[in-house]
Amino acid sequence: MEELMKAIERGNTKEVARLLYLKADELSDEELREVLEKAEELAKKSEDYELYKLVLYYYAEVFGIDKLEDFEKLAEKDGFEVKFHLADLHFLLGNPEKALEIYRGLIEEEASRGNRENLAKVYYNMALIHEELHEYEKALELLKKAEEILEELGAEEDLLHVKIYEGYVTFELGKVDEAKAMLAALLPRVKTPALRAQLHLAFEEIFEEEDNYEAALQECLYALVESKETEQFEVAFDALIDVVWQLILEDDFELVYRNMPMFAAALPEIKDFFEGIKAIALYKAGKVGREEVTGVLMRVKDRRLLDILEFLGEAEL
Repeated sequence: MEELMKAIERGNTKEVARLLYLKADELSDEELREVLEKAEELAKKSEDYELYKLVLYYYAEVFGIDKLEDFEKLAEKDGFEVKFHLADLHFLLGNPEKALEIYRGLIEEEASRGNRENLAKVYYNMALIHEELHEYEKALELLKKAEEILEELGAEEDLLHVKIYEGYVTFELGKVDEAKAMLAALLPRVKTPALRAQLHLAFEEIFEEEDNYEAALQECLYALVESKETEQFEVAFDALIDVVWQLILEDDFELVYRNMPMFAAALPEIKDFFEGIKAIALYKAGKVGREEVTGVLMRVKDRRLLDILEFLGEAEL
């Protein structure tokens, strides 16, 4: 809460958006409401529509407050950014057809202006929607269009981001071996931590689908280490919890407790959390008693992490 309010006071909209994404679940309703009111004011004043989109999303999802009309009024002015983020907000709120309608309008506008970079952004976001709708062929078609533009522009970082997603969609289409080869070809090219994390998470999805949980855990580890201090960390963390939960459901406790020490070693700042997971798995395997588990869990002070441990502890009950 304090960190968020300080970022708002400094007027650092990008930092506010990052912290809001990471910390919103940790705030009480009263605290979140206060943060959203301040962040909304800042977003409007600075015309940061990405932050404004995030604020309105939380208003709707947490409090059931619909402020779409306010955003739509802003979008009446002729600007790419506000319309682009309005479309994304519609998608986030479960209105994919409306989002696609806005994106199609943007394609016409940006094509007439010759703004190729914006066209690539729109094609990519449209691909996200079609992938969500399980329209994988259409998603791949749009990703190819985005790639062609980004290659022409020499935008290597954005191009790699799109190519990683293309590999993932190819996997969803059922072409697993082809997807693995596509992603592997990107390994030497990807340099930034956030993109490397994204690449490992794509591999993690594939291995999990194949029930190769040992490999999936390893990819989670790589993704967590690479994504420290980025928004990708939460995505990688959720992926790990999903794998652990699945293993517990399948009574594969040994795989869980054998692998947790490597996570504790790589991420010592939350070492107690991983030791908690290990203790729960050992208990479920009949190797330690309840008192020993309780002793380990008492070392975990973060309420959110304790809630996750409690969830994992009850996973098969």
